[in-house]
Amino acid sequence: MIAFLSNPLTLVVWGGLATVSVALLLIDLRRNNREIVGLMQWVWILTVAYSGPIGLGLYFWAGRKQIPHDDIWRRACRSTAHCFSGCGGGEVAGVFIAAGLLGLGTWWITGISFVLAYIAGFALTAGPLMQEGLPVSRALSDAFYSETASITVMEISAIGVDISLSKAATMSQPLFWTSLILSLTVGFAAAYPVNALLIRFGVKEGMHDPRKMAAHAH
Repeated sequence: MIAFLSNPLTLVVWGGLATVSVALLLIDLRRNNREIVGLMQWVWILTVAYSGPIGLGLYFWAGRKQIPHDDIWRRACRSTAHCFSGCGGGEVAGVFIAAGLLGLGTWWITGISFVLAYIAGFALTAGPLMQEGLPVSRALSDAFYSETASITVMEISAIGVDISLSKAATMSQPLFWTSLILSLTVGFAAAYPVNALLIRFGVKEGMHDPRKMAAHAH
């Protein structure tokens, strides 16, 4: 595994796949799913940028208005993608700053990455709630209550995998970046069942059915 991730060709191929995946997503959003705009559009763009063809597959399965039906598993997928888009950016920033630029130790990398990921994921939930008119205190408490478990599981899994694989790799080495890329998708996979349980027990609603977005637009 380490040898595969350390190969520069692995990073090049994955970069190409991610670029093509984002391009295909943008084409589909423009041609077939114009109703998906604003925050959810960016959620899918970032999800596909982080996870390439895996993220694109998730979008086609759960994020388009053409899905045959909606269920708790698709709702959980959209909810996880929503969390993933913010947390992933925070994690990337944290690892980049703590490990890449400052060369800090494991605990510092873990702490800084987790804090930035939590802030980003939290803001992506609390911000829209406040825009909808919810009082600040209510928006903050709702975001804390509904997102903390998902963010925590996602980031413990992702940061743990990244640190375990990348070890002492620097930003100039492919292993630094491939470990970070892989860790993001592992974090998504770990948080997915958590979001399904949160929706199942009514802690959160999950993101809107894309077919209803289409009906709203018409």
